[in-house]
Amino acid sequence: MTPWYNRLASFSLIGLIFLCIAWELWLAPLRPGGSMLALKALPLLLPLFGILRGKRYTHQWVSMLAMAYLTEGLVRATSDQGPSQWLAVAETLLATLLFAGCLGHARVSAPSRQVTLGD
Repeated sequence: MTPWYNRLASFSLIGLIFLCIAWELWLAPLRPGGSMLALKALPLLLPLFGILRGKRYTHQWVSMLAMAYLTEGLVRATSDQGPSQWLAVAETLLATLLFAGCLGHARVSAPSRQVTLGD
């Protein structure tokens, strides 16, 4: 069961990185030619290798990081108009999937859930 949650977290994290960059540089930037808000993707790069490797501790703290992107998505989905509003809905969905994947992986990979043989 662990690989499924890890894959969900991995794909949603990568999707969120690409969405944040594309949104603020090309799809619907605040200013023509791009926006410095694309830098919001940088914190998502920090846990990338830990998530891809299935590190439990990384999944635990990334679940809290996902809440910031969920909040931004919800705020912009209700306040923005046009394409930016739909991109915010996509960000909300990806952040929710990231949160669920991280929590699921952390839960099933807990040391108390590991089967010990020979007892």
